[in-house]
Amino acid sequence: MKQIKVYLDNCCYNRPYDDQSQIRISLETQAKIQIQSMIKNKELELASSYVLLYENSKNPHALRQKTIRNFVKENVTTYIDVDHADEEKLLADQIIAAGVKTADAHHVACAILAGSDYFLTTDDRLLKYKTDKLQLVDPTEFIRKWEVDKNDDSE
Repeated sequence: MKQIKVYLDNCCYNRPYDDQSQIRISLETQAKIQIQSMIKNKELELASSYVLLYENSKNPHALRQKTIRNFVKENVTTYIDVDHADEEKLLADQIIAAGVKTADAHHVACAILAGSDYFLTTDDRLLKYKTDKLQLVDPTEFIRKWEVDKNDDSE
């Protein structure tokens, strides 16, 4: 079976630092932590990019920034570096034309270039974007899909 490749955007990485008193945020945090565990255990492949690391470098919380950077560097299997910037920008421009915010479009473009199966985000507006190149889902939806696929494969 082909290993599933995921790309997490910055809001997904930062979900555990949000106010956990809201049920949705708490569930997304639990799902995101499970996904990170699956990545560490090599059950999933991690795609990332220079766009994510640049955005993360702007995080005003030094410890959060370092934690995210280290997780990516230690676990990434496919990395879209700045050498792909021209190709990434062309694709991002098409995504922007579909109504996606600029920063989000650059992340989605990198995820597509990396051959990701899933783009994980907690951004409701971004989740409305649809493409046949990958699935955009929140962490809880990803876990639901993973569980269904895993059960289908075992039958």
